Amino acid sequence: MSNDFDATRVSLLLSELRLPAIKLMWPDFAERSDKEGWPAARLLMALAEHEIAERDRRRIERHLADAKLLPGKTLENFDFDAVPMVSKAQVSALCAGDGWLRGGANLILMGPPGGGKSHLSSAIGLSLVEKGWKVLFARTSDLVQRLQVARRELALESAINRLDRFDLLILDDLAYVTKDQAETSVLFELISARYERRSLLITANQPFGEWNKVFPDPAMTLAAVDRLVHHSTIFELNVESYRRRTALQRKQQGPGRPANFATPNNVRVPPRQEDQS
Repeated sequence: MSNDFDATRVSLLLSELRLPAIKLMWPDFAERSDKEGWPAARLLMALAEHEIAERDRRRIERHLADAKLLPGKTLENFDFDAVPMVSKAQVSALCAGDGWLRGGANLILMGPPGGGKSHLSSAIGLSLVEKGWKVLFARTSDLVQRLQVARRELALESAINRLDRFDLLILDDLAYVTKDQAETSVLFELISARYERRSLLITANQPFGEWNKVFPDPAMTLAAVDRLVHHSTIFELNVESYRRRTALQRKQQGPGRPANFATPNNVRVPPRQEDQS
């Protein structure tokens, strides 16, 4: 690397230009360029590509932190064989996000508890974040409580508008919202505000015919369902509870964790892997 210039001055200029990746790596790139006789254009391109790659990586890290996804829930460790009514190919296509997120379409996962709805929804969210989309995963009841606080502070509209920065809002366990006019009204306002603009992914234990257990007003129930199913993809995970199946397997195999769960084949299991839920 040539020493005919002030390296400290270069670092200061790169800091001023807000190019931290180039500031960190340019001495190594310049040294390699000198040794291999790169043209100036090649060196400039290599540095620019490195800076862009680092910005993408940092952006994804920020989006993952904001997303609040369930830890360890990925498509790789989701048991598609246990839910044959869900097409892995269709889920993979949805994980691209381009077709439905740009149009504000919705995704609804329905089925009894323990069928993998939360796992699948979080795994889809993770795949979308890795492709550059902004996602927020929230328990429906927790988010509704926060929106109620915002309403009491006369800031509900602002709170809902702030959620617009997320391309996909995942509302997990819709059924656990209390059948209370105050709670369900803010939920309905959220659904209405995002209708045909921003996407929702909703998991629910009950079929649409039983959503009157969530919305006390029949007209509100009908309006909410109408907005959600318009431009939506619906998966019905009508299978036996995953937690119940694994509990029975453990009981049949005696004390200790079954070997097929402790050492799965061809599956990358993150640390502290939780049961599929």
